[in-house]
Amino acid sequence: MVFLISALENYFSFIDKVKPTTLFYGLLSFTAILAIWEHYLSYRQYCNYKRRQNVPPELKDVMTNEQLEKARSYAIDKMYFSQIRSVFNEIETIVLLLIGILPWVWSLSGNILSKYNYNNYEILQSIVYVFITMIYSNVTGLPWSYYYHFVLEEKHGFNKQTRAFFIKDTIKKLLLTLVLTVPILSLLLKIIQIGGDYFFVYVWLFITTMSLVFTFIYPNYIAPLFDRYEPLREGELRSSIEQLAEKLKFPLAKIYVVEGSARSAHSNAYFYGFFKAKRIVLYDTLIKGYSTHKNKDKIDITDKEDKSNETIQKEHDEENSTLMHRKISDNINNIVNEDEQSIKKKLDKGCESDEVLAVLCHEFGHWSMNHNIINLLFVIFAALFKRPGLYAAFGFTQTRPILIGLLIIFQYVLTFYSEIFQFALTVLSRRFEFQADNFAVKLNHGEPLGRALIKLQMDNMTYPYSDYLYATYHYSHPTVLERMKAIKTIKQN
Repeated sequence: MVFLISALENYFSFIDKVKPTTLFYGLLSFTAILAIWEHYLSYRQYCNYKRRQNVPPELKDVMTNEQLEKARSYAIDKMYFSQIRSVFNEIETIVLLLIGILPWVWSLSGNILSKYNYNNYEILQSIVYVFITMIYSNVTGLPWSYYYHFVLEEKHGFNKQTRAFFIKDTIKKLLLTLVLTVPILSLLLKIIQIGGDYFFVYVWLFITTMSLVFTFIYPNYIAPLFDRYEPLREGELRSSIEQLAEKLKFPLAKIYVVEGSARSAHSNAYFYGFFKAKRIVLYDTLIKGYSTHKNKDKIDITDKEDKSNETIQKEHDEENSTLMHRKISDNINNIVNEDEQSIKKKLDKGCESDEVLAVLCHEFGHWSMNHNIINLLFVIFAALFKRPGLYAAFGFTQTRPILIGLLIIFQYVLTFYSEIFQFALTVLSRRFEFQADNFAVKLNHGEPLGRALIKLQMDNMTYPYSDYLYATYHYSHPTVLERMKAIKTIKQN
């Protein structure tokens, strides 16, 4: 490790010999080149979406041309939105950097603290800096988020949030992020300050410890602040999951269902926990016919019908008009019928019990084969963050704040490394997915897994065709068509 740090320091020594302005524009240009590459890939995918194609043979039994067209329209809208937002953010970032936003906000943070006689407190100044940038980011990002949920997602039937829910959710996320950021950032900066030349070892230990702590805290205390959780009810699905976990020696402690349908119609499943106490979480949208409010939908409809009858009688008594009576009755019956159709549509989505079990068997495959990734980015940071040339390039000629070093190095200097590393992770992740599918097939869950993949694609309105280069570079999961082909091959062999 000592040799590696020394080698990296020698490798990056050229940075101090480059003029700050040259270094600044060089890093900015390289970031722009990567952005252009991303837009090129997105353009290829967009062209793929624009080409009208027939339903693939693998999906002919379950997908109509109309459903394929809807999925294509949804994909085009998402890509269009993504590219507009991306271009806007890139232009915004370049403009802010050119006007010297980083040193200006840092100076503003120091001035705020000076009013309260807190001078030369780098950690406090870093916290104020993060607070300012976080508020700015949330305010400027709010219109985009609103449009995505209440225009794009609602247009295609996925958004289930009310505006009040959205506002409350946004405020809670901001407050929670601020509350968690202060102690974590303070400890991280302090470790870097006092950790010496090999502080990255302590940083790695700190991040690992915090990851384990959050593995426990997030699902038990944070997630319930945003969504409703309940134990999976007794029945065939619960029994099957427990039997499969016991067969695989999976240390299952509890099975929860989260009311994901309150915010979106998309489906998901995951598990978490330490060592011998794993917990499984299923979205209610994943399970066909499941409602976290048992009998609530039926009761709601009955209540509406009762209220409808009361309203009709009242109107009849007051106005004694048969015509008015019929008009009100028809309107209320239409509302009730729309609610019934909406509930029926919601309960018809999702997977059967054997298909949910197959999805979990795939996830158990990840656990069984220890699909974990280790990142050594902080080793490179250790060799870079003391370079004065980097700070001078972004307008910090008098001070070298650790926080600014983190931002510059991870966001600009290591962009090429991050792209390569992310691509490697994507390739590895796709390999892991095939391995987990193979694990499920060997346990005789291949056929229901294939059906589940198709249903999830249909429910999430995923377009089945992708540009090869875009998918290779971006998709952490193989496409459904690729996975079905692989499952078929495994079963044949």
